[in-house]
Amino acid sequence: MDLPEEYSRMSDTESAERIRQAKKTLGSSVTILAHYYQRDEVVRFADFCGDSLELSRCAAQTEQAKYIIFCGVYFMAETAATLCQPDQVVIQPVLEATCPMALMANAADAEEAWVKIASACHGGLIPVVYQNSTLALKAFAGCRGGIVCTSANADKAFAWALKNGKCILFMPDEHLGLNTALSSGILRDEIGFWNPINPADPGSLAHCRIVLWKAFCHVHTAFCQQDVDGVRARYPDSIVIVHPECLNEVVSKADAIGSTTGIIRTVKRTSPRKTIVIGTEWHLVNRLRQEFPEKTIFPLRDSVCPDMAMTRMQHLLFVLDGILKGDPQNIVQVNPDERGWARLALEKMLKLV
Repeated sequence: MDLPEEYSRMSDTESAERIRQAKKTLGSSVTILAHYYQRDEVVRFADFCGDSLELSRCAAQTEQAKYIIFCGVYFMAETAATLCQPDQVVIQPVLEATCPMALMANAADAEEAWVKIASACHGGLIPVVYQNSTLALKAFAGCRGGIVCTSANADKAFAWALKNGKCILFMPDEHLGLNTALSSGILRDEIGFWNPINPADPGSLAHCRIVLWKAFCHVHTAFCQQDVDGVRARYPDSIVIVHPECLNEVVSKADAIGSTTGIIRTVKRTSPRKTIVIGTEWHLVNRLRQEFPEKTIFPLRDSVCPDMAMTRMQHLLFVLDGILKGDPQNIVQVNPDERGWARLALEKMLKLV
């Protein structure tokens, strides 16, 4: 996003002071949410920082604020706009901050896959859609009796789906799907794959308990087996923690697997005597290193999400000033029809325990 010159040339010191003043003036009429992968300069001003599941819950429960400023990527702000109250306004400081993986699955391709796979599964197919997806895909799940999940509760969503259908169509992250399926006791020969560019013969998937959409998160597939082997050689007493969006061969070599919140929880309870090596987005790893100076923490590899990194404090100030002037900018609009169906699938997710 190209900021007006007034903001693009503003120093961090001035920006920070003006953000503090804007927050003070606006008070409880504004709530700022930030994902853990955001830059520290943005997280410092957040009223709440969390992962996708925590921020979804927060958006659904934030009732006092008229404006919710979501510092993250677009699918997260869309989810907030779907779950918040009808009179609330969701704003994203940089609307161009998207998720490449979310764009790897669209509703039209999902519909084609659904028709073909469902015919092979004899009507026992149920969709489970990852939170890292478009609103249209969430609506696709909602209108077919499916559910949305995050990496924190994918196992619970799989268990729910298998009670309600013979086979799961999981979209869009094949690696989270594969790792969750295997940890849930689904055998490898019960797992199929659907590539929308080169679809499989639906008949070859008739025996599957889960069909995984071919898509990935480039931040987490950057990690490889050699990264883990190198850490083991350099730090024999280390504990390796990775995100379940990583390749299965990386997950298989790790000591612990967890969502963003799960990773933080593991770091908190790990002894300072252990070297902690983390396979997830660099901004979170770097922040953990600062928050726990008594512990030795390294990234498995420096892997940054450029879309998450787009948001700077000047962008946050720009949208705060818009609210102060009575001319809010970067409002997140959602399709009313998609909102209703997507909300059904999201509400099922929030009820998982």
